[in-house]
Amino acid sequence: MRLRDDPLVLAHPASAACGLVRFECGLGSRGHDPRNMPSGMAAPTNQQVLEALSTIQDPDLGRDIVSLGMIKDLAVDPSGRVSFTFELTTPACPVRDRFKSQAQDAVGTLAGVTGVDVRMTANVRPAFMRPKPSEVLPGVKQTIAVASGKGGVGKSTVAVNLAAALRKSGATVGLLDADIYGPSVPAMTGSRTTPEQSSTGQLLPIDAHGLKVMSFGQIYPGDQPTIYRGPMVGKAIEAMMTQVDWGRLDYLVIDLPPGTGDASLTLAQAVPLTGVAIVCTPQDVATEIAVKALQMFRKLNVTPLGLIENMSWYVCPECGHRHDIFGHGGAEAAARRLGVPFLGAIPLEESIREDADAGTPVVISRPESAGAKAFTEIASQVAARTSIQSFRQLPVINVR
Repeated sequence: MRLRDDPLVLAHPASAACGLVRFECGLGSRGHDPRNMPSGMAAPTNQQVLEALSTIQDPDLGRDIVSLGMIKDLAVDPSGRVSFTFELTTPACPVRDRFKSQAQDAVGTLAGVTGVDVRMTANVRPAFMRPKPSEVLPGVKQTIAVASGKGGVGKSTVAVNLAAALRKSGATVGLLDADIYGPSVPAMTGSRTTPEQSSTGQLLPIDAHGLKVMSFGQIYPGDQPTIYRGPMVGKAIEAMMTQVDWGRLDYLVIDLPPGTGDASLTLAQAVPLTGVAIVCTPQDVATEIAVKALQMFRKLNVTPLGLIENMSWYVCPECGHRHDIFGHGGAEAAARRLGVPFLGAIPLEESIREDADAGTPVVISRPESAGAKAFTEIASQVAARTSIQSFRQLPVINVR
């Protein structure tokens, strides 16, 4: 079987995020010591190697990694050294090391193997409902909306740190602040700069922490309020899609305004969204409104990626005691009722607010903090869900 040109990749939910960006995890080597190999022992065939690797199952998709097209560039030299590329669907894969170890062990036990070289890469697949290249956002593979039923739940903070976490993993990421009335992304990313125009007349996103950032607050900076009627909001959103040169992106994270108004409707109709993540706080009044927002997106045929519980708990810096200020577990319970994933919980930390005010996402400024680790885990879960969406369009190959 010819694997080198095979376009298929694994849509592993726990490995969410990667794309045009490729990264190398290093070469691992396991297997039999060639000095101990009996004289004349033949190297394994490609088929034997594939059969060994096919014992590794993706726990979420229920198929083996070979039939899912994750193994590329397989080669076995006459001395018995085996090399191949293990291609994930995202650089944010939390089980990358586990997959690598399993692959080395599976191949290393074959008779005649003297060593195993595994190159780990990732390649984000376009969403299964992405438009044709000539249409809106032609270079963007995945569009992830971050929404909420009401304001004040930290939606923009989640969007900024989600985008930054995906970027840290190695993906190319854009961040669109679609909150026309209350744009806060420029302040949170330190990108209060007026965008320039390209030679084609399109606006160029501002580079901030490796992200391509565009916000209405950059186009019209200052203290003057935005006073737009509904139709004008829709046109402004469309302009930020079509009149901005986003280039090639693995992920475009879109920070929507709260509620179920014109911006959300326009976006869902103008852009085939990969999915939407809903942010809420734990108390009942917040989760009830969040559920309404989720149900609205369902009516618009936008896949709910899941619920995120922000401000889930607070740890007192003086006594170390944990306080559930707004309650705890409300979003997880709501996710169970709705049959959607619970993407994770984020603590209420002073450092998250301080760093946002200073213009730096906490996942960059304090990566070892509890809040940063929570955002990073949620980014992996979000990317995982988008990988599942991409997998729906792919055929499954049978190597047996």
